[in-house]
Amino acid sequence: MAITLTERAAKQIQLQLTKRGKGLALRISLKKSGCSGYAYSFDYADELQEDDCVFEFHNAKVLVKRDYLSYLDGSELDFVKEGLNSTFRFSNPNIENTCGCGESFSLKTSEKSKENI
Repeated sequence: MAITLTERAAKQIQLQLTKRGKGLALRISLKKSGCSGYAYSFDYADELQEDDCVFEFHNAKVLVKRDYLSYLDGSELDFVKEGLNSTFRFSNPNIENTCGCGESFSLKTSEKSKENI
């Protein structure tokens, strides 16, 4: 199972960790949210936890808890700028539907496996 980063995403992660003055990686997780069910959560991690999986591309690391890997497998994280806005954006093949506002999504996996989120 794997998650990849574009060069733009890697540069943004490195930039933000440099601004913070510390940090190991970007932590990616899922949370129940919105009208479709789930949303991505991003935070900067200062240490590795026991159940973390580490992915490194272009000298930047992302951490994902082992429980979330099946929901993110095959995903690519990019960093995009649109006008004055900029954000991390996922291309995730495990998404079944997204809500109208684009803030939340539902997953293709069974409801039983989603109980870990």
